[in-house]
Amino acid sequence: MPTQNDNILKRVSPAKIALPMLIGIAVVSYMMYNEFNSETLSLIGFSWLTLFFLVISILMMAVRDIGYIIRLRILTSGEISWKNVFNIIMLWEFTSAITPSAIGGTSVAVYFIHKEGLTVGRSTAVVMATSFLDELYFIFMFPLLFLLVSGSELFSIGGTDLVGQIDFANKYFYFAIIGYSLKFGFTALISYGLFFNPESIKKLLNLIFRLPIIRKWKGGAEKAGNDIVLASAELKSKPFKFWIKAFTATFFSWSARYWVVNFLLLALIFGIPSSVNEYLIGFSEHFLIFARQLVMWIMLLVMPTPGGSGFAEAIFSEYMAEFIPVGFVVLMAFLWRIVTYYPYLIIGAIVVPRWIRKVLKNNNK
Repeated sequence: MPTQNDNILKRVSPAKIALPMLIGIAVVSYMMYNEFNSETLSLIGFSWLTLFFLVISILMMAVRDIGYIIRLRILTSGEISWKNVFNIIMLWEFTSAITPSAIGGTSVAVYFIHKEGLTVGRSTAVVMATSFLDELYFIFMFPLLFLLVSGSELFSIGGTDLVGQIDFANKYFYFAIIGYSLKFGFTALISYGLFFNPESIKKLLNLIFRLPIIRKWKGGAEKAGNDIVLASAELKSKPFKFWIKAFTATFFSWSARYWVVNFLLLALIFGIPSSVNEYLIGFSEHFLIFARQLVMWIMLLVMPTPGGSGFAEAIFSEYMAEFIPVGFVVLMAFLWRIVTYYPYLIIGAIVVPRWIRKVLKNNNK
């Protein structure tokens, strides 16, 4: 645990913060260079409805974080103050923003929670419970979307795919299936380990990571196995009501995030003259936009860049283009990332050093 101070400080270095920003800005700049049209952009005007929907989009991100904060209070049985829970969430989001999507901020989340007063075992249980609940949301929602929205609508780009069918040549379909498969496998493994047989999962991980190709990660696998055993003892005794409350907070948190684009799009629509704008979309289209955002997040799991930078902007520009007025797609992609991603880099850069100083001060007492 003591060495984690140095590790976190390394993660908050200017290079770690700048890299995802530079990747995202470089991709957006390239796309803007190819699609820039000064006449089109000059049409953007101001209206009170534009401001209203911009504020609502930001509020959706606030709802997301509030949901996370409430969930963490539930999972820690209220033993960590609201202020410290807020700090943990911001630290967690920051480390997620500067690491590849498949890794996220969970690697240091146990340390964050432990330093706020919980034992290592309980901190491990809380982090594994949050991961389990997050993955459960996607496990349930992805197939539900297939029932409510056809596969062809989810994966068609610009209406080019066959109506009522999935175009299996569509690369995004495979990104989504691979991402979902990883999430499903992880959730199944964690569920069995947490609630049924943690020792067997520990032995399985130790066995798998003896293979020559992945042997260098054997230490991490052993730690993961031990974490599952510790977390299982803590979580198996929790009542069903506990899980319902925690999952409800999870549901509202993730769902709020996926409505951000809808409100950003409305802000853009009401900022464009009616002679140009033909995109006053109905509820069914709004729900499809929501569904595609969820699928996009699943795709980002397989991307190696920090926070999915670069890929997120590119896929947004292509995957959401049919809902956005011509000439404004790249601008919308960049605005989406400004609202949903870059703030965590800035907030984290402020919160992390202060938090580290507090931890060091407490350790010296």
